This record gives sequence, structure tokens and C-alpha cells, in this order.
Amino acid sequence: MKTKTIRQKVSIKSTAHEVYELLMDSKKHAQFSRGAAKVSRKVGGKFSVYDNYATGKNLELVQDKKIVQTWHASDWEEGHYSTVTFLLQETNTGCIITFVQEGVPEDQFSSIKQGWIDFYWNPMKKMLSKTE
Repeated sequence: MKTKTIRQKVSIKSTAHEVYELLMDSKKHAQFSRGAAKVSRKVGGKFSVYDNYATGKNLELVQDKKIVQTWHASDWEEGHYSTVTFLLQETNTGCIITFVQEGVPEDQFSSIKQGWIDFYWNPMKKMLSKTE
């Protein structure tokens, strides 16, 4: 299977801690994504988000700085996983998320790339703007 890599940089008016918590706290993840989420906070722990659409496990966790996970979408080939990295950098104006997803099936690249914007970054920005 041919794969591609998604690279995105997102600026959010929030702290790195708040962004980390949105990604790693099951209840907060479910709030912004509007889908059931169960996220382990341990390296090697499993997660399931968006009503089981995406599943995987945590490879590396650095509080408020870095999250590395394997990801498998329910409509992908059995056994195929991508690797997702969220790097969080706090700035004077908020948090910059440097996002990379390696191993995305080429035939789904465009829809998944747009999906991160529509189902992660925009809802996160909307939710965090309400907490200011």
C-alpha cells in the first residue's frame, strides 16, 4: 500500500497544557470531538476516539509538549497503522501545534488531511475560545 505524510502547523490561542489535556483527557476529547473517546494517559496504553473510528496506542508522552501515537482508522486495511506526532510549543500568543501523520493510505490522504482541520483543529479552537 502506498502511503503519504500529512504535515500541519496550527496556532491556537491557549496554553500547551490546555491543548495537551484536550487530546489526552477522555472527557475533554469527547467534548470537542462530539464522539465517544477513551484515552489512556500511559505510554503503551490504548485509545479509541470518534466512536471507535480511530484506535491505537501511545508510544511517547511528554506532558504539555509531545504526544506520539499509532493510529488505525476503521476503514483502513486490517493491521495498517500510521504514526501521529503532536508537538506543542507555547508562545506569547498561545500554542503552536506541529502535527505529523506518517503512513496515511495514499487514496485517503486528502480526506484525512482535511479531517484534521475539520474535526480537530477547528473544534479545538472553538472550544478553547469559550474558556477564555
